[in-house]
Amino acid sequence: MNGNFEETMKFSVGTEEKMEASEILITVYNSLKEKGYNPINQIVGYILSGDPTYITSYNNARSMIKKLERDELLEELVKYYVKDK
Repeated sequence: MNGNFEETMKFSVGTEEKMEASEILITVYNSLKEKGYNPINQIVGYILSGDPTYITSYNNARSMIKKLERDELLEELVKYYVKDK
């Protein structure tokens, strides 16, 4: 601190960019594939059960996917599936 109480201090919270749901899904998919899992089965298992152990912690995939609600994941999947139909 500079000790000058006449100046306004700027404080920023949460300035890091938030990853889009699609980016998280792709990262999680690739992490699961790299570790030798069937990514579709694992992601479906996570969405149906809510159990994060379906997702590997490799490349921080588990903590990334937990930032999203499962309904957000479903919404992203449905949007992608029907976007050009």
